[in-house]
Amino acid sequence: MAAVQEARTGDVGSRVPQTRPARRVLVFPLPFQGHINPMMQLADVLHGRGLAVTVLHTHFNALDPALHPAFDFVSVADGIPADVAASKSGNIIDIILAMNEAMEASTAVDEVLASVMADEARPRPACLFLDGNLLAVQKAAVRLGLPTLVLRTGCAACLGGFLAFPMFYQKGYLPRQVSQLYMPVKELPPLRVRDIFFSVDNNHEKVRTIIARIIETVKGSSGVVINTFEALEAKELERIRRELDLPLVLAAGPLHKLSSTTTGSSLLDQDYSCIKWLDSQPARSVLYVSFGSLASLSSNEFLEVAWGLANSGHNFLWVVRPGMIRGMNGIHLPNGFDVAVEGRGKVIQWAPQQEVLAHQAVGAFWTHNGWNSTLESISEGIPMICRPHSLDQTMNARYVAEIWGVGFELEGELERRKIELAIRNLMSGKEGAEMRERAEDLKMKVVECLESSGSSHIAIDKLVNYILSL
Repeated sequence: MAAVQEARTGDVGSRVPQTRPARRVLVFPLPFQGHINPMMQLADVLHGRGLAVTVLHTHFNALDPALHPAFDFVSVADGIPADVAASKSGNIIDIILAMNEAMEASTAVDEVLASVMADEARPRPACLFLDGNLLAVQKAAVRLGLPTLVLRTGCAACLGGFLAFPMFYQKGYLPRQVSQLYMPVKELPPLRVRDIFFSVDNNHEKVRTIIARIIETVKGSSGVVINTFEALEAKELERIRRELDLPLVLAAGPLHKLSSTTTGSSLLDQDYSCIKWLDSQPARSVLYVSFGSLASLSSNEFLEVAWGLANSGHNFLWVVRPGMIRGMNGIHLPNGFDVAVEGRGKVIQWAPQQEVLAHQAVGAFWTHNGWNSTLESISEGIPMICRPHSLDQTMNARYVAEIWGVGFELEGELERRKIELAIRNLMSGKEGAEMRERAEDLKMKVVECLESSGSSHIAIDKLVNYILSL
């Protein structure tokens, strides 16, 4: 049975309660970067409202408690087989399914939760916030009578798509056929068949299984908090609220803007030298390029991206993380690349992305369209070149292009001339300028939702009041 690690007092400003918190919340993120970040941001927001926080975490991709001194940490055995865990930069679906299977087959989660709930030295837990992918954890909480709330780390449209998944099969959209990829999904515009959740590493039955489990987790909870904001997805949120019979369906994002401290949840070391480099670049002159923590490129695709960036003539900051190039160890830039981009291009292994996107030198973002990246870009008024890889990224890219009008998708094979033209279009073309104007409009809506009378601020008020009523 895991022991609770003692929290240390941290310098998180005036938000730290001066008296002992009366209530405590437990949080359990899915151990992948795109899921950890928003959960820890939510934890910080709730701590700022006077609630004690205990973080439950797996051994797999474990967080460092020393980086979160205001929180308690409790380790939970995840039981992931070594061969599956070894692929942690790759097949996320296999890892999620293996983790849940192992947790359901053991009593480890029940024992940890029971221990935490019985800890009289700390405030009584009011509820457990968990990722929708952790159905096994929710089942354990239900057995112990602990209320659960789900944090959806994707957009509202994504959750709506999950709820519609059975319909996709009934209507014949799935399993997807190559000849139907561009067929409109008339029940959920602007989606096409190609925009429905897809995994390059898994068959559709695995995707179907994991989505069904997410919906079971959501429907079995006391409520769902979505990392989005009302003005961005009003119709999608309305549809979800109609379909889910839950006490709470709250749009409480962007969570990274509500969280006032750096939560230290990056699994890779962030290279802050890029900020100094950006300081030396003209305003809105730099294209930031990052394909996230899991997406990968073939060696040929990597070569085409490199020369597309070089030939565009525009300044760029390119994140090439370890393991991003399939079949290659380390980073091997093509011969002559350094000379071709000298003074206007910088390559790093991992970036402090929020700080980069907020920097005045950044004018556009080439992204894989994970939801965190998409929302962070929207929050800073930065237009996007979209290159989705799998899962919800295709849907996010479709909304960026067709609903919000703040970017376009780079489709088909990656080819240097096509990349060069896309960069020039976004950075200096008329279409790019129009997208930048719409992005600035969305940025202002983000500012409004975060005000004391704004929708996201009100959503957090409702959430805290609900927690205190439990």
